[in-house]
Amino acid sequence: MDGRDEEKGCESVALRIDVGGRTLGHLRRRLRVMPHDLDAVLAEAPAAMPPAAHDGWLLRSLPAARLPELGAGLDGWLVAVRQHYPRHYIAMEGRSFDGWWQGFSSKTRSTLSRKARRLAEQVEGGLTVRAYRSADEIRAFMALAVPLSERTYQARLMQAGLPTGDADVAAAVAAAEADDVRAFLLFAGERAIAYLYLPVERDILVYAHLGYDPDFAELSPGTVLHVEAMRALFAEGRFRAFDFTEGDGAHKAQFGRDSIACADVLVLRPTLRNRAALVAMRGVDAAAARGKAWLDRLGLRARAKALLRR
Repeated sequence: MDGRDEEKGCESVALRIDVGGRTLGHLRRRLRVMPHDLDAVLAEAPAAMPPAAHDGWLLRSLPAARLPELGAGLDGWLVAVRQHYPRHYIAMEGRSFDGWWQGFSSKTRSTLSRKARRLAEQVEGGLTVRAYRSADEIRAFMALAVPLSERTYQARLMQAGLPTGDADVAAAVAAAEADDVRAFLLFAGERAIAYLYLPVERDILVYAHLGYDPDFAELSPGTVLHVEAMRALFAEGRFRAFDFTEGDGAHKAQFGRDSIACADVLVLRPTLRNRAALVAMRGVDAAAARGKAWLDRLGLRARAKALLRR
């Protein structure tokens, strides 16, 4: 990273070229990254655009309603929407676990309860959920969760497992000292089989890391853990919301109660190098979309996705 990237918010960003969750390659550009937290997403006023980095901006989770005004204000720039998705969240202030639970259909509640019973019946030693909050507790959590995270498909295929470096652990402990983290582990007997890690930002829980032991994947341990974690989090009565952050997913859609349409937007200077990068990314995106449509017609998309995770 050169001197121009040392300014806060400017990064050497690896723009991933993905197909089915697998990364085929990267295109690096120096960009000013502008994430939008939940408060910013829900705010009516548009966020101010700071100066661009060498190549431009990467706007994460920009409310889709702001796309027209963004395009109008960036005449001459290359603007590319990398993905559209609903930003899922749970409004928690003044609400209870029972109210959230009743928001599921009766069929879904039955399915979730059945998953918990099935998991309990098939593991030795019974199920236990343990909550971690203090600095000492978070140290204990990391000692147990990091080896588990390294075995998950999120870590193996997406480089999205629980951060494991000494600096990451120190940051987690510091957050715990400020009472700004909540973490949970699900145990089968004395074996940790699922984890959930949630930083707290201005009394909003941030869905940072959920993972589970692949040996138990068919028994939905992550789902079982998340339900029990929500029970404990609602009981605190502290939190304004649970933010599922950027991107869509079946789990986010099922557990979330509200959403707002968002997009990740790449804004590049109109150089020949940047034009070529957009052509490459758009070509892969178009091919991936055609492949998904073909798998959908054959009814094979779910099976193909499962194979990619192995």
